Amino acid sequence: MSRFFQFLWLAALTVSGVMGGSACAAEEGAEHGLEQAAPHLFSIPLPGGIELPVSNSMLMLFLAVLLIGVVVWSATRSMRILPSRLQNAVEYFFETLYNFVQSLLGPRLTRKYFWYFGTIFTIILVSNYMGLLPGVGTITYHGVPLFRGANADMNVTMFLGIFYALMWLYWSIREQGLKGFFIHLFGPKGRLPGFMGFVLVFIFIFVGLVDVLSITIRPIALAARLYGNIYAGETIIDTMAHMFGPVLSSLCVLPFLAIELLVGFIQALVFLLLTAIFLKLQVGDDNAHGHASKNEEKELPVPDRLPPGKTS
Repeated sequence: MSRFFQFLWLAALTVSGVMGGSACAAEEGAEHGLEQAAPHLFSIPLPGGIELPVSNSMLMLFLAVLLIGVVVWSATRSMRILPSRLQNAVEYFFETLYNFVQSLLGPRLTRKYFWYFGTIFTIILVSNYMGLLPGVGTITYHGVPLFRGANADMNVTMFLGIFYALMWLYWSIREQGLKGFFIHLFGPKGRLPGFMGFVLVFIFIFVGLVDVLSITIRPIALAARLYGNIYAGETIIDTMAHMFGPVLSSLCVLPFLAIELLVGFIQALVFLLLTAIFLKLQVGDDNAHGHASKNEEKELPVPDRLPPGKTS
């Protein structure tokens, strides 16, 4: 549970630094429609005369982190054998999510890395849904929207993609070793005796370079997919909300809100699914590379018959 909160706050603080530069570049007073650059709201003074720019998507991310933290803390502060409704709901949510990740990665990898996959799915899902709340995009502060869906900002999704790429690299080397990592990328698959094996080595090296290019593109693809879907949906909703009168606009927005509820869940699930598959493709099965958990007990074989002179 401690890793859960550590990652949440790390994500929020890191994104705040990344988003600061582009937030200041947003133009104020634009026409209706979601701007690509998140508008700057205010700055937080830091030691050394440094100011931390705060954008509306950065504020929304902090609120999402705070909401998740409060819900989880409220559900787990007094754990009981007969759980309360909130505790039961939180346990059911994470148990279902744990079983899904385990079906992708296997038991051992899930025990080690679920803290990341559970957190990333939760924060993306909550951020997507908070961007659909009434008042997001309509409540203003000094002429600019006070709130904006966090994943409708490319800076946030790029951080999520780059952070995963770094964790993937660390996990892969941790599970395989540095030598095994490069052998998995460039080494020949299977036994290749004779002259043909010498020729195929160059083909495997070329395929490895293609894999390296694919690995480099992965964080960009993850970020662009999440950002594009969420930004497009919130842009449509924002445009429809200002197209007609208050009553008619509210009715026109409802179908798009229903669609975005589904899209928000699907995008969080797709991000989780792809990141888990990328790790699985590199690391392989739980028993691959001879890595067994040191703390796991090995099952002893049960003899078919008791030794002579022994009774059950």
